[in-house]
Amino acid sequence: MQFVIEKSALLKALSHVTSIVERRNTIPILSNVLMLASGDHLCLTATDLEREVIEKVPAKISGEGGTTVQAHVLHDIVRKLPDGADVEISKGDDGRMMLMSGKGRFDLQALPADDFPELSTDDLSHKFSLKSNELKQLIERTRFAISTEETRYYLNGIYLHEAETDGATVLRAVATDGHRLAQVEVPLPDGAAGLPGVIIPRKTVAEVLRMVADTESDVIIEMSDAKIRFTVSDLVLTSKLIDGTFPDYTRVIPTANDKELSIARESFAKAVDRVSTLSSDRGRAVKLNLNEKRLILTVNNPDSGSATEELTVDYDDEPIEIGFNARYLLDITGQLQSETAKFLLADPGSPTMVRDDSDISALYVLMPMRV
Repeated sequence: MQFVIEKSALLKALSHVTSIVERRNTIPILSNVLMLASGDHLCLTATDLEREVIEKVPAKISGEGGTTVQAHVLHDIVRKLPDGADVEISKGDDGRMMLMSGKGRFDLQALPADDFPELSTDDLSHKFSLKSNELKQLIERTRFAISTEETRYYLNGIYLHEAETDGATVLRAVATDGHRLAQVEVPLPDGAAGLPGVIIPRKTVAEVLRMVADTESDVIIEMSDAKIRFTVSDLVLTSKLIDGTFPDYTRVIPTANDKELSIARESFAKAVDRVSTLSSDRGRAVKLNLNEKRLILTVNNPDSGSATEELTVDYDDEPIEIGFNARYLLDITGQLQSETAKFLLADPGSPTMVRDDSDISALYVLMPMRV
């Protein structure tokens, strides 16, 4: 194996694939990146046995073949090379890998390419294309609500499925941790009809966001009951899905909340942030006291003091006093796109629904807390 590649091209590809490589591994080869040179390109592969990232990048190949080398070591070496430098990589007869650039020379330990594990794929029965900005929207506006409680593993991801809203078929993403719920949807793409409901793991969600961060290209999505694959240009991410049943989340979405509060989103978020400075780290509780056209935010902490702030709001229903976790309020208001946030309330013990004033594609549900 021998090839020459430009530093920036190699570094960009390494940045994509090494993101899933753990720095500490009990299985040595999982710390490595697989490098296969053939034709006119280099193929880089990394895996943690749950996810696999593959990227092809153009290179001048003078000798075909493959090897594996420690991913983060290689990434750090290439990152520190001068901009615009050419990188020559070859495999010696002793199995070690040689990297040369300018007058620099690095002799690296390697493991055989044949020992590198491959993430087998089932028959990926469904295939469709989604605009990258739509995929970003589905993920970015829901992932904050993913549960981190490992015992409820079926909540440790985003539930992606086909659904129906007002007679229209949509692709819907849902995440919940039992305290808050986020639901966002886009029109169902061609080819997605009948797709299975799948739970995309939290780590995979982060990788997908990383791979679409700087692209406007469409994303090809293939899936089965057990695996999902995302393809953007020459970058491919394959992941196992969470083997579990997502709960019937529709049961917690309120349908009879008749008290409507409209409020300037940014002013509300800043006020919550200010008064919550005195909230306890454990509870983070803030009380909302609603009267006609007036909202009073209150925090009481025996250890540090109290804080109140008053806002003028659009509210004409009967008075209500309800408490929420301040962090959760800020998370949800941070996802809203319009200038006005709409809260639909019932009573102090029932879930509250939060929506964008001008965007029906997203809804959020927040459980109250006692204050």
